[in-house]
Amino acid sequence: MTKKKLIEDIKQNPARIYRLPADVLRDRRFDDAERLEILEAWDAVSGAGEIASLIAELKARMDQHDGAAHGHAAE
Repeated sequence: MTKKKLIEDIKQNPARIYRLPADVLRDRRFDDAERLEILEAWDAVSGAGEIASLIAELKARMDQHDGAAHGHAAE
């Protein structure tokens, strides 16, 4: 199974693969953008408040990495 197919399968029912939304952040198979896709899909089907906070955390982390990649200091 390709990585793209795996992500699409997980997005259909993330709770089948992960016990908690926070487990997505610890899955080393995926980069932050892929983790974000999974969490957004999970949030869309569940509406759980915990997922929204994890999405915000992940986006902040991605913004910090983007800033560092462009020669900006992370603040």
